[in-house]
Amino acid sequence: MRVIFLKDVKGKGKKGEIKNVADGYAHNFLLKKGLAKEATNSAVSQLEGQQKLKQKQEKAELEEAKKLKETLEKITLELKAKSGEGGRLFGSITTKQIAEKLHKGHKIKIDKRKMELDDAIRSLGYTNVPVKLHHEVIATLKVHVTEES
Repeated sequence: MRVIFLKDVKGKGKKGEIKNVADGYAHNFLLKKGLAKEATNSAVSQLEGQQKLKQKQEKAELEEAKKLKETLEKITLELKAKSGEGGRLFGSITTKQIAEKLHKGHKIKIDKRKMELDDAIRSLGYTNVPVKLHHEVIATLKVHVTEES
């Protein structure tokens, strides 16, 4: 019997896949538990429509991420911090502070977890912060830390 999986079933199939399974397994387990439905012509065409819609949404997200990348790469974020000798900061600049400054100054809201900064910024000067906007798009945000007077 051909079925369309509605949820991932370990060892059998993933959500959205169409596969042939034994009749008894389909009737007694998959259909009964709501893990799959019978692959009729209307169900298959409905699944194809959903997949096309999903592809369209993913393409729109990718385009949006590319536009945001262009905007972010034009920005140089200015942050002030107290520092000691040799340009070493008292404390550090974290991704949370960078995200807040970006939101306040430029009205761009980015989650601090998307910023792939290995360690907090601990010195004055320019630092490039990679920001993962999409699994295919990574932008580089310039952060300039100056001494607080």
